[in-house]
Amino acid sequence: MDFRRKLQAVTGGKPGLCIGLDPVLERLPEHIREEATPFLVFNREIIEHTHDITSAYKPNIAFYEAAGVEGWSQLERTIREIPGECLVIVDAKRGDIGSTAVAYASALFDGLNSDAVTVSPYLGGDSIEPFLQRADKGAYILTLTTNPGGSDLQELVCDGEKLYRHVIKMVSRLNRLGNAGLVVGATKPDLWGDILELAEDLPLLIPGIGAQGGNIEALKTALRDYNAPALVNASRSIIYASQGKDFGRAAREAALRLRDQLQT
Repeated sequence: MDFRRKLQAVTGGKPGLCIGLDPVLERLPEHIREEATPFLVFNREIIEHTHDITSAYKPNIAFYEAAGVEGWSQLERTIREIPGECLVIVDAKRGDIGSTAVAYASALFDGLNSDAVTVSPYLGGDSIEPFLQRADKGAYILTLTTNPGGSDLQELVCDGEKLYRHVIKMVSRLNRLGNAGLVVGATKPDLWGDILELAEDLPLLIPGIGAQGGNIEALKTALRDYNAPALVNASRSIIYASQGKDFGRAAREAALRLRDQLQT
């Protein structure tokens, strides 16, 4: 099945929930920190409690790379725990010259068996194309990010248009297999009308709801007439809903609240 169909299947025509699996050892429940593989044990319980109510999981590889070889091993094993009916989006924000991008794509798609990855557009189209050569795999390109410094470049006016508009146009040109999408943060609702009009039918990955303070009602209003699949990501507000032994159940309750808000 190609990536676009996978995406449509897991979202069912409504904004889908995506849970970020971004474990930080110091924030894990105390009894989990003592485990030999704390990230894996923690993630496994989050997945067990939420897989039936989420469309996708998004592990950010930085949290695993910081723990060295063992951390990478726990990332690989975490991905194997994710049921096939949920998408796996590896948040890697890769972006490099073509030959290096080919190696990155192989490592993330084949080595980690992910369905999609996040990609930086700064090096231009030839750095993105290797992530879009397989119809069954997708790439979400950073377009408007949630960090305050994102506006330093993304909202810079170039040739009469803000840079994020040039990114959207480039992604549209590269979207020959229908497997390219945009990362657009929920923290700048005043720019959403402009972005959605230009994006037309590009799938969206939307961070910024939850701990980063994005407004869910404003997001729902913006997406009401947008026909492409959208995934709304939340990480800390779900996975750290409790630091007690009930953390899995608390994560489920937080995920359910957000999913219901998105889809009603």
